[in-house]
Amino acid sequence: MNTLIKLEIVRTLRNRKFMFFSVLYPGLLFLIITAGADKTKKLDGVDLTLVAYYMVAMAAFGAMTAVLMGNAERIAQEREKGWVRQLRLTALPGRGYVTAKIASAATVSLPSILIVLILGATVKQVHLAAWQWVAIAFSTWAGSMVFAALGVAIGYLATVDVARPISMLCYFVLAMLGGLWVPFTTFPHWLQTLAGYLPGRAYAALGQSIEFGDAPHAKDITVLVCYLLVFAGGAAWLYRKDTRKA
Repeated sequence: MNTLIKLEIVRTLRNRKFMFFSVLYPGLLFLIITAGADKTKKLDGVDLTLVAYYMVAMAAFGAMTAVLMGNAERIAQEREKGWVRQLRLTALPGRGYVTAKIASAATVSLPSILIVLILGATVKQVHLAAWQWVAIAFSTWAGSMVFAALGVAIGYLATVDVARPISMLCYFVLAMLGGLWVPFTTFPHWLQTLAGYLPGRAYAALGQSIEFGDAPHAKDITVLVCYLLVFAGGAAWLYRKDTRKA
C-alpha cells in the first residue's frame, strides 16, 4: 500500500496543468473577489471582515477543487483504461486503494491552502495569531479528506463521460451551501439549518471558528467525520465490488 501511495503522489505532482489550476487558481480568485474591498469593514451578522471571511472560504474552495474534481475524473479514466483491473488482481484491499487516492489528493490541497493564507497575510494584511494560521491551515487540509473520499466514490460510480458533470454538480452545490461563494449569513434561516448538516458548511466553519479565536465546533467535526466514514466506506466497497473490467 505504501508503494501505491508514493506512486499516486508522484503521478499527481507530474500533472502540471492540474497542479497549476488546483494550486494557483484559488489564490488568484481570492485576490479578484477581494480586490478593492475595505480591509476593516465587517460582514453583517458576522464579526469578520470580508477579506478574512473569503480568505478561509477560498482556502477551503481550493482544497475542495483539488481533491474532488481531480479524483473523480481520474479514477473513472483509470477504470476505463484497465489500471484498476490490474490493481484488483493484487492483494491490495479496498481501504488501501482509497487511502492512496486520498493521500495523493492531499498532496495538492495543502499547497493551494497555504498560498491563499500567505496572500491573505501579506497582500491583504489579515492579522491573526500564529496559532490561528497554523490551525486554519491544518483544519482546512484535514477536512479536505472528506471530499477526496467523495471524489473516489464518484469515480467508481460513474463512467468517464459523466464523472465530471456529477463531480461538478456536487462541488458547486456543496460550495454554494457551504458559504464559499456567498456569505452564509445571507441565507434564509431554513437554508442555514439545512446547510449546517452538509459537509460543505461544516468544512468552511472549521477555519471561521478559528478566526474567532475558538476551537472548531464539535457539531462541525462530527458532521465531517460521519461523511468521511460514509464516503470512504462506500468507495472501498465499490472498489471491491467493481467487476466491469475484472
